[in-house]
Amino acid sequence: MLAAARQSAILDAVHEEGVVKVADLAERLGVSAVTVRRDVDALSDAGLLTRVHGGVMIQGEVGTHEPGFELKSTQHLDEKAAIAREAAALVQEGMAVGITAGSTTWMLAQALSAGPRITVLTNSVRVMEAFDASGSGSVVLLTGGERTPSDALVGPLATASIRSLHLDLLFLGVHGMDERAGFTTPNLLEAETNQAFASASRRLVVVADHSKWGVQGIGSICGFDDVDGLVTDRALPAPALAYLRDRIPSVRVAG
Repeated sequence: MLAAARQSAILDAVHEEGVVKVADLAERLGVSAVTVRRDVDALSDAGLLTRVHGGVMIQGEVGTHEPGFELKSTQHLDEKAAIAREAAALVQEGMAVGITAGSTTWMLAQALSAGPRITVLTNSVRVMEAFDASGSGSVVLLTGGERTPSDALVGPLATASIRSLHLDLLFLGVHGMDERAGFTTPNLLEAETNQAFASASRRLVVVADHSKWGVQGIGSICGFDDVDGLVTDRALPAPALAYLRDRIPSVRVAG
């Protein structure tokens, strides 16, 4: 693997997880710790990462780096599958359900495709394909829009189509959840599209695994007080879980 490819993979891992050990990066990339440290030094010198003892973390507080869907769909699979099963139990026959783009919501779509017939509004081609592949009989409406690296359709076309509809329930995937910033994304157009989804929904449930805690993207979607529910996993730290339960009416821990 060339240095540029390794460094891109390191950035994706750190922005996805917040803090990553050098030893873990070396194992993932199949190279020596010395090679990883050399790559980390280059990224740190460029102002993209901060070195900490034994590892690396995000540079600064606000993230604009947007991990690709292919990378996200390989991380925390057990946690995301458990979250998907828990969230799917909230859906009933005949509901109009919004599902935003993301790797967790994609796994949720796969779980829902085997469930009751519903009408789905999504800005994710992958979510639509999950329903189509199952032959579930659910109706799936896909917004238009510009495709992001995380495989979301965003922008004026997406936002306009969402605002004209009404949803019983929205499942919102997020890039980060932070005490100060709330639920965020690194893409400003995706933030606007997700806000339109939220405004069109009677009930909003965020699906986010523990790695999203403490991560802050540049674009704010909504605050903790603006959502009706959160489905997360057992690895979320106890203080974070207590903090969220004080602010969100329903917090479900999957797994």
